[in-house]
Amino acid sequence: MILTSAALAILVTMTLAITRALLGPTIYDRILAVNMFGTKTVLLIAVIAAIAGRGDYLDIALVYAMINFVAIIAVMKYFEFGSLGHDGHDEAAVHAGKRQEDE
Repeated sequence: MILTSAALAILVTMTLAITRALLGPTIYDRILAVNMFGTKTVLLIAVIAAIAGRGDYLDIALVYAMINFVAIIAVMKYFEFGSLGHDGHDEAAVHAGKRQEDE
């Protein structure tokens, strides 16, 4: 009974997180809401594992948590720098620890 109530409470918070992700107002609010949704999904999978008595679901929750973490870091990097990598034009300066403008 308690685990079912916990699962319903998590679903309510996931609904609120999706609402925040859709409404904004800023891109950072949306990214934070998507991150919170992913975290609540991991928690929901763990609660479902407890309800079903299946410990192997916790492995799925851990993998999902790692994917969520990497994805949020990639999205934040994209919105901060405009790409996920560099174009290679400044590769020698990057390895030397200085930029071409410094020369």
